[in-house]
Amino acid sequence: MRRQRPRGSQLGLLLLASQLFQVGLDNVPPVTLGVLGLNVYLYLFPAAPLMQACVSVQMAYWYGDWRRLFLSPFHHVDDWHLYFNLTSFLWKGINLERRMGGAWFLYVLSVFSLLTGLVYLGLEAGLTLLTDDHSYSAQCAVGFSGVLFSLKILSNHYHPGGVTHVLGLRVDNRYASWVELVLIHLTNPGTSLIGHLAGILVGLLYTAGPLKSIMKTSAAWVTGPSRYSQPNYSYSGYSGTRSGGPAGGEYAGGRWDHAGRMTEQEQLDQALRNSLNDADCRYRQDLFEGPRPGDAAPPPYGFNLSDEEVRRRRLMRFDR
Repeated sequence: MRRQRPRGSQLGLLLLASQLFQVGLDNVPPVTLGVLGLNVYLYLFPAAPLMQACVSVQMAYWYGDWRRLFLSPFHHVDDWHLYFNLTSFLWKGINLERRMGGAWFLYVLSVFSLLTGLVYLGLEAGLTLLTDDHSYSAQCAVGFSGVLFSLKILSNHYHPGGVTHVLGLRVDNRYASWVELVLIHLTNPGTSLIGHLAGILVGLLYTAGPLKSIMKTSAAWVTGPSRYSQPNYSYSGYSGTRSGGPAGGEYAGGRWDHAGRMTEQEQLDQALRNSLNDADCRYRQDLFEGPRPGDAAPPPYGFNLSDEEVRRRRLMRFDR
């Protein structure tokens, strides 16, 4: 999110188009591509002037212009603001949409876009009350970067333990969003620190709070449990309680996450390993114990001959 600033050149649009063609439009999932297109369209043909699209406590809460919550994430101040936001979203969107599926990713984007604005208003209103400084309520912000910070929290949650580079610094993924929050504000004071912080908090509500469960319950209540259901990678054949593990946690033969559970990717990897182990056990049992009752007969190819047929063919060979 950024505060109001005059538009510059259109070089950012050209660079964004170049980036898209380098990646290849066929490699961009449909929801990600559609959101990119929506942002570009509203930059070229805005639904409202920036001063009527930006969101602030004064305009949204005091004057009741709540439509700004829907307009502000998809409007940008200038072409460079658009370029940096959408380039970041391109890579996050590709990875997250492929992991979540298009329907759920669209649902997540919709909720995050609205909720980031609401959290932003709450933080600005809180600062106004704490400092008695009404300038916080008048700060008007636009842009997709608040949503990007929430998506960054999701990306780091699904790829724990890695290292990312923030302005040339190697940072653990657990702290990358917080370091980026501070460094971006220090190097570019025109950005909205509170807007970015709101995105981080929304991401944490999803990964470590109740938001994901609430979204699943709401989706199941509105559309039924199958439409927005996500893959369940847990493997029920290898679970139990392990002594020494986190209290109340379920162990499935792998590492624990910070909440005492395996991450979804680890559950998938463990399920695949267990499946391969089961197949290997079945192969060794067949090799050493022979076929079991109920097993299918061998396929009708190769030298599957009876003992009588073998003796008959030997006699035929010696009679020649």
